[in-house]
Amino acid sequence: MASSQQLLQAFDGLLQPARFKDYGPNGLQVEGRDDVRRIVSGVTASRALIEAAIAQQADAIFVHHGLFWRGQDGRITGWMKQRLSLLLAHNINLFAYHLPLDAHPELGNNAQLGQKLGWVADARFGEQDLGFIGQRGDAGAFADAAALASHVEALLGAPVRWVAQGNKPIRRIAWCTGGAQGYFESAIAAGADAFITGEMSEPQAHYARECGVAFLACGHHASERFGAPAVAGHVAAQLGIEHAYIEIDNPA
Repeated sequence: MASSQQLLQAFDGLLQPARFKDYGPNGLQVEGRDDVRRIVSGVTASRALIEAAIAQQADAIFVHHGLFWRGQDGRITGWMKQRLSLLLAHNINLFAYHLPLDAHPELGNNAQLGQKLGWVADARFGEQDLGFIGQRGDAGAFADAAALASHVEALLGAPVRWVAQGNKPIRRIAWCTGGAQGYFESAIAAGADAFITGEMSEPQAHYARECGVAFLACGHHASERFGAPAVAGHVAAQLGIEHAYIEIDNPA
């Protein structure tokens, strides 16, 4: 058993949230019971995840996407009321870490995605150094963007949308999970042959064709399933409490 404050100190010590300029509060977003025996992790603090955590008799939830974001309506109505009511009624702590969870060099979303896909990062790029860039662990190359997309689809089990100009081999791969399509130009400047993130917006297709760098969107949720269980599992093992990851499917 651990206290909620011990969990908070462990997460903060590992993820260093004060280093980041973020879109919402990192750390303990909703306070629950002090004694924590079981924590569950997930990608987003959705009602489905909260209900699943209740069914597993969790004392705490650890997520990447929390409840509170800069600029949102502050009224507790609708879906916000439903989620908060469940957390408060069952006295469950909610911990959420956004950019700090993306950035951790070993357990974060980007590091874990690279590990899942067999890539080794040797540099960082982009705002707040969130982007990773490197190559395949065997130092080989993908024949072209189609081969890279097939590799990503097979390992993530999610469809990949991609745009590329020509059939050039791909050695240098840059990636940044979630909605990081705005990092594409930084990835190009960093020397990438291809950039992978979760989402695609209208400009990226043109940049890919005009700059000769492939752009791949593998799904926001699909790209960010690995950091939360890695961090929560690591801290749970340190503190001697139970941990389980709960997958809530999301096609986005």
